[in-house]
Amino acid sequence: MCGIGGWIGEGVARRGEPQVAAMMAAMRHRGPDDAGIWAGRGGNVVLGHNRLSIIDLSSAGHQPMINQANGDVLVFNGEIYNFLELRRELESQGFRFRSQSDTEVLLVALAAWGTGCLSRIEGMYAFAVWRPSENALYLVRDPTGIKPLYYWSPSGRDLVFASEIKAFFALPGFAARLDRRALGQFLEFGYTFDAERTCLDGVRKLPPGHFIKVTPGHAAVEPTAFYRPKVLGPAPASAADAEDQLYDSLCRVVGQHLIADVPVGLLLSGGIDSSILAALAARVTKVRTISMGFANSAMDERPHARRVAEHIGSDHEEVLLTPEEVQSGLSESIPVFDDLFADWGTVSTRLLYAKCRERGVKVVIVGEGSDELLGGYDVFRAGFSQAPTELWLFQLYRRYAGRRYGRFYGDFRAIMREHLEVCEGDRFAAIRLFESRQQLPNNYVMKVDKASMSVSVEARVPYLDRRIADIAYRTPAAQLLSRTSEKLLLRRMAERYNLLPPETLARRKVGGSMASSWMDEQTAWRKNAQEIILDPGGWTRELGLASAMQAYFVGNRSGYRFPHPVSIFRNLAWRLLILELWARAYKVSPHAA
Repeated sequence: MCGIGGWIGEGVARRGEPQVAAMMAAMRHRGPDDAGIWAGRGGNVVLGHNRLSIIDLSSAGHQPMINQANGDVLVFNGEIYNFLELRRELESQGFRFRSQSDTEVLLVALAAWGTGCLSRIEGMYAFAVWRPSENALYLVRDPTGIKPLYYWSPSGRDLVFASEIKAFFALPGFAARLDRRALGQFLEFGYTFDAERTCLDGVRKLPPGHFIKVTPGHAAVEPTAFYRPKVLGPAPASAADAEDQLYDSLCRVVGQHLIADVPVGLLLSGGIDSSILAALAARVTKVRTISMGFANSAMDERPHARRVAEHIGSDHEEVLLTPEEVQSGLSESIPVFDDLFADWGTVSTRLLYAKCRERGVKVVIVGEGSDELLGGYDVFRAGFSQAPTELWLFQLYRRYAGRRYGRFYGDFRAIMREHLEVCEGDRFAAIRLFESRQQLPNNYVMKVDKASMSVSVEARVPYLDRRIADIAYRTPAAQLLSRTSEKLLLRRMAERYNLLPPETLARRKVGGSMASSWMDEQTAWRKNAQEIILDPGGWTRELGLASAMQAYFVGNRSGYRFPHPVSIFRNLAWRLLILELWARAYKVSPHAA
């Protein structure tokens, strides 16, 4: 796991090398164990790498890594989970290795199979490989978007890339201007759902399951898809077959996710997703589980996590977060999430990862992705609606946006129309595509990546492994959802293989958020948020939302009445709080936008 960055363009090496070094310094938290810069002899490419050593801790894993046989140069962020199997196959074909790292396996696989290796590697990754035989740089992002990759063209001919947007702020010619379209999507949905757009004008993100090929002097690139979900694949013959397939695949995936040369822990909430992962891991090895609780909040899942830990026999620890900790960490944490998104758990998640690192845990396994792929939200029941399509789409938009109506309904409608077409009208499957292709890679997974890497911890997400995602995509709604329960396939699998206590399997998903309750209930928290949001020189006033926030904080109104579009003030307040803190950190003034 690490941070990567680089610059490609005609003759960029002389000016690019110190600037790439500055970019890597801005992302040092992603890889404090080692660092390297490589500049091509032709002067057209510079690659940088910060290493968080996880597999093969020796210097043999140093990057940028060069294939001495063909001159390919690789900088790699992520993990290849099936690297041992691929290594054996490559060795049988005569290839030799000098390290025990998965990075070298990827480098040799690229030499052996080219971009065809992308259908064979299983993992989370964003990488760049310079191929002198083609005079080209390839940028690649994993199928489900677990690892981020951003790029920007400073001149229209050069291209700069990095694992985090904040790296670009280290470049002298970079001017930060807020993308107003992205801002509008953030305020309505809590994140930017456009496949390539970010919160900053001109900065793009590589979509999940895509790569781009860049040659010196040609920065105009078009992403090429190497992975598309197979949403209409054949379903298992019976429910039992489906349970067996999921169990076998999860056992294999979780076993591979445990491979590391450093301590591994599992974040255990007591819900079904993380509990199943912990139970499967406990069948492989003695596991360490960590759960989080919130002081002064009605939400406390620690007793449920404790029960699971007892059932599987893990070494269990508990972490308690207070409103004061989260409030004091706001200003420090928000800049970590450099592409705007408003998940309620941004700050608390980062604090939890920091406490994991303090306890010596360098790798954590988390349950992200199960809800979106396996039907874990109540919104999936909208897939059973018989309402006319146009009415259904508008009703669905209102659920996602938390508004009566807004500017981006048309964009949402276009995306959902496309998903419906791909899914041949299956509304449940279309919602699953929106959840897994818009929400996950642009919001929830970026929370996991940025929060964990900011404190030099690697987070692994087994449910987002392509092998699990492919099973989920071909599983029909009837095997996942009923009127009273969600994720039926997962629950039945856990019951069939005796993974969890009965009371854990019977638990419904817990909704709500500690941060949202604090916004309404904790006086100090609310006062601090009010001062930041209603700052006279801030974005809230520029956007014409000061009166709404005045009504919320001073008048205690929960929202406007019809026909006004803004209906949920608390959600809007949280998003504006993040915006204001982010804009202060990156000096993005509304008056200069």
